[in-house]
Amino acid sequence: MELSKYSKKSPWILHYNAGSCNGCDIEILAALSPKYDLERFGAINSGNPKQSDIFLVTGPVTYRSRTRLVELYNQIPHPKVVIALGSCTSTGGVFKDMVNVENGIDHYIPVDVYIPGCAASPELIIDGIAQALKILQEKSQKMIEASS
Repeated sequence: MELSKYSKKSPWILHYNAGSCNGCDIEILAALSPKYDLERFGAINSGNPKQSDIFLVTGPVTYRSRTRLVELYNQIPHPKVVIALGSCTSTGGVFKDMVNVENGIDHYIPVDVYIPGCAASPELIIDGIAQALKILQEKSQKMIEASS
């Protein structure tokens, strides 16, 4: 069966900083630069969760960011893929077990792709996005099969 509109469109990425030091955020900008050209995969950095396919999160979950993180996740339509970028997002990293930090995001939302590093390099980010695109395509195919 041919893939429908779910997998033929360019993936839109919603980036959310849950309380990071901004190291990973700078590397995302580097990955979007002409040198690495993340947009060659058709990926667009979006600011609207209702039009996004990939939720790219940086930083550990802080007490103040937890509610917004879950709200944004719930606003992204299915199929969606969540990427935890950097060691802080995965485990809390250097901020682990601090008073205002609630550690990794996988305690609050499901994560599909983990990108290691502190800060993750643009090459790792591009590799993680490529993995996310494959997962997004698989989820899209499952939605098509379930609807038919």
